[in-house]
Amino acid sequence: MDSLWKVVAYTLLAGMAMPLGAVVASVERIRPRWLENELRHGVIAFGGGALLAAVALVLVPQAIVRFEPTAAALWFCAGGVAFMGLDILLARSKTAASQMAAMLSDFIPESLALGAAFAHGGTGAMLLAILMALQNLPEGFNAYREMNQTSGYSRQRLLSLFAAAALLGPVAGVSGYLWLDDSPQVVAAVMLFAAGGILYSVFQDIAPQAKLNKHWAPSLGALLGFMLGIVGHMLTGG
Repeated sequence: MDSLWKVVAYTLLAGMAMPLGAVVASVERIRPRWLENELRHGVIAFGGGALLAAVALVLVPQAIVRFEPTAAALWFCAGGVAFMGLDILLARSKTAASQMAAMLSDFIPESLALGAAFAHGGTGAMLLAILMALQNLPEGFNAYREMNQTSGYSRQRLLSLFAAAALLGPVAGVSGYLWLDDSPQVVAAVMLFAAGGILYSVFQDIAPQAKLNKHWAPSLGALLGFMLGIVGHMLTGG
């Protein structure tokens, strides 16, 4: 039962990084303008670095031990193809919440895997929770800006929507904890699927947005995001 409450707490804390990022994005424009641009692109790059750390240090290493190379490759590619299909669908529908959908498509399978990892007592569970929070902060920041510009919703309504989205983490985490405890291969498949989708998202959406012509500081955000993943990996004994 103690582990179950840890799942709820960790997934909720990771999820609350989304409305926190939205709160930061809702603050009035920062002056001077160059600093605002540097900050915005740096935050996006930081999220990309944290996502890559989650893929490289947690999701893939813990999942591939459960599969033969062919099966691991298929699950990984399936995640990328599925996220590409979602990307195409959102582009065609011209929805105002494409970044929100992309954010949740990362968060939900990761929360599912986190709950299952706690059920197995895996040392990577805490690191995954930290990396989820690190990536959700800039994703919440970016999703709020998109929806604020295109949806017409008020600031309070948008922030309430992001807070409600954070509750999906505990739901998915508890589901993974209760129902995937005896299915390590299913957990590994979810991890690889999420990893493939995340890697697709990093290069399709995050990396292009992070680049700022004739500015080099934002790229350091990706370095810092991945560095925090390395430090967390070492501190948790991964």
